[in-house]
Amino acid sequence: MSDIVISTRVRLARNLKDYPFPCRLGKQGREKVIESVRDALQGGNSAIAGDFSFIKMSELEPQESVSLVEKHLVSPEFISSGEGRALLLSKDESMSIMLNEEDHIRLQVIRKGLALEEAYDTADKLDTLLDERLEFAFDERLGYLTQCPTNLGTGMRASVMLHLPALEKSKVINRISGNLSKLGLIIRGAHGEGTEPKGSMYQLSNQITLGISEQAAIENLKNITKQLIAQEEQARERICESIDVRDTIARSLGILRSALVISHDEALKLLSNVRLGVSSGQITDVTAEQIDSLMTAVEPATLSVSLGKTLSPRERDVERANMLREKLKGKIIM
Repeated sequence: MSDIVISTRVRLARNLKDYPFPCRLGKQGREKVIESVRDALQGGNSAIAGDFSFIKMSELEPQESVSLVEKHLVSPEFISSGEGRALLLSKDESMSIMLNEEDHIRLQVIRKGLALEEAYDTADKLDTLLDERLEFAFDERLGYLTQCPTNLGTGMRASVMLHLPALEKSKVINRISGNLSKLGLIIRGAHGEGTEPKGSMYQLSNQITLGISEQAAIENLKNITKQLIAQEEQARERICESIDVRDTIARSLGILRSALVISHDEALKLLSNVRLGVSSGQITDVTAEQIDSLMTAVEPATLSVSLGKTLSPRERDVERANMLREKLKGKIIM
């Protein structure tokens, strides 16, 4: 199952009762929200509180901000303007709190593999910690009040990141997407709404937040995820018998081990093929976890941040190839 489900994310949207939504807040009001939430978290008695660092978005370099998006720690919208925005981020980056994005608080927990209950439990504890010292905007009929009506109710978005190369190659993703929408779920690119899937990575998440409990939404997402896993496993069994697919996998690892220049999109495509080879047993001494780490490391801004310098697109392509050769050298295909 971990070969298919990369990670689980649970996000909660909350707003403070006595403040307008961020879009109606001035600079002073945004700063007050930031300080209120920061004090509520770091002034609490929970052991969780000491695990967070505070980051003012206006103080980050552009590539540092983009890297946070690439690592799925913040949204693209959040970095569109650093003014009046801040981030609370745990040391292991499994928990983050965006302040003054679309809502005052966007609390997020990420766990490896399929771990919806565990991620929600952690998010709920963090939410409770804040709720003890803050007063959230809440309506008995509508639930938690949010700027976007689609988040009313629980304010929760739960999602799983899936690697679906076999279903993608079988050209059934569009049909699956249509069926999922009828069940209150949506499947899209790894970076969410409006993004194209790259490296056969897809994000499956709940759409309905009003009139349904968090537990019911999570159970529905979990059940559908298991059905998708079963479909992907069946499709993998079929396509991995093909000599052409096996050749593609072998060639992909060969290119990654020898290329001198490689683009971001090509790297993701080749890494996806190798990941399929790992799960099918064709490649035996590379792990899925290694490939997952590389899929993040090859991202443009993350690559530049890791090297500590600004790179031109051409320089990035060269450095990306250097890194991939180094990380995958000596690997053997069967």
